[in-house]
Amino acid sequence: MHDMTADGDLLSVRLLVLGLALAVALAFEFVNGFHDTANAVATVIYTRSLKPSWAVIWSGICNFTGVMVGGIAVAMSVIKLLPVELLVQSGPGLGLAMVLSLLVAAITWNLATWALGLPASSSHTLIGAILGVALANSLTAGHRFGDGVNWVKASEIGLSLFLSPLIGFSLAAGTVLLFSWLVPNKELYEAPEPGATPPTWIRALLIGTCSGVSFAHGSNDGQKGVGLIMLILIGILPASFALDPGASAHSVAQAAGAAKMMAQKVDGFDANSVEVRARLAAIAVRLDDTAAVSDIPATERFVIRRQIFEADAGVDRLLKAQRITNSPELKRSRVLLRAMTDYAPRWVLLLVALALGVGTTVGWKRIVVTIGEKIGKAHLTYAQGASAELVAMVTIGLGAMLGMPVSTTHVLSSGVAGTMVARRSGLQLDTVRNIGLAWVLTLPVVMLFSGALFLVLRRVLAGVVF
Repeated sequence: MHDMTADGDLLSVRLLVLGLALAVALAFEFVNGFHDTANAVATVIYTRSLKPSWAVIWSGICNFTGVMVGGIAVAMSVIKLLPVELLVQSGPGLGLAMVLSLLVAAITWNLATWALGLPASSSHTLIGAILGVALANSLTAGHRFGDGVNWVKASEIGLSLFLSPLIGFSLAAGTVLLFSWLVPNKELYEAPEPGATPPTWIRALLIGTCSGVSFAHGSNDGQKGVGLIMLILIGILPASFALDPGASAHSVAQAAGAAKMMAQKVDGFDANSVEVRARLAAIAVRLDDTAAVSDIPATERFVIRRQIFEADAGVDRLLKAQRITNSPELKRSRVLLRAMTDYAPRWVLLLVALALGVGTTVGWKRIVVTIGEKIGKAHLTYAQGASAELVAMVTIGLGAMLGMPVSTTHVLSSGVAGTMVARRSGLQLDTVRNIGLAWVLTLPVVMLFSGALFLVLRRVLAGVVF
């Protein structure tokens, strides 16, 4: 006779573990809020465009909005750094070990740099944690070191993060010089008088760029939390979240058609294409008979998810081996097929938006003081603040549109430094050195920490069934 009590106990344990894991993920977004968003409000506070309390509340609202409307392209881009085998494993213990390792490492580093008042990048930190887990997994039995890591995606993201401070510095320096040429108003390039507020138009510009940076931060950084929560949900409740439960009949039919088209496109590439084609054909057959995800038996949903991930990774390998460009038709088909797995429910966006927005309103002062007082030798001027914010807003917004994680911290703090150099205000070299040191150390330190945590938690949780 089936033991209903045991089923109830198992569900209770799963929900408890789910609650704890979600709390850790939301804690990361909360810390991200006061750690990174302080950069966005520093200029409006130090130019007295807004009072601190109003600045952080408004920034929190803009962050919230950015998460809700920013999509999930960055989230999926970051997740793809993880080995496919970790993304498609069905053991909840191993998935939990992965997510907890990278989250605990990222939160710890963020809190440490915040305590020191250093504007370190949460994006940089999270990506280091993900790479640490991926590399640690490659040290386990049956792997070679570095196996499974998406090095192409890692290099793209690494280049994006490496260029962030250079872009911020050079473009902000150029912008403030252009500003001085176009608007030769002496008041804009001198330290504000005590208690003075900016002219109305420059104040509006500063508030507008602060809003833009906060919105862009939400749409870029907020997505990372969305991706992490989806990993947690899929790992602990695969039957409910392995495939998009809200996918329409049309979306399912499109995914089936995409799998068929992809199977035709890869046919005959080489000997390895037979296996990839077979996977795609199996997906197409299964989805062809399905009107809705709810029609698929719960036990099969994770299997289909695994097939989609492995088939997509196989197509990637074939394209690289044959040195064939990802054609527009094939690219569109891959997007349509992955739409079954690359999704986030509205309530997940809402949770992350709330955590990031509320986090923005607390703990911001340490980083704000560093940005406003400790980078340059002189007080931040109206033109410098507007130039740094404008560059940050555009750069981070473009990153979100292109699905590339960009560091708000790196762009904004280096932008402030660039304006100081351009206007010959001078830099406080101790602060610049410490920020640079944090930038250099973030990846190796967090990679080692998250990797070590993963190897420990993997042994503890890999065999756990809940």
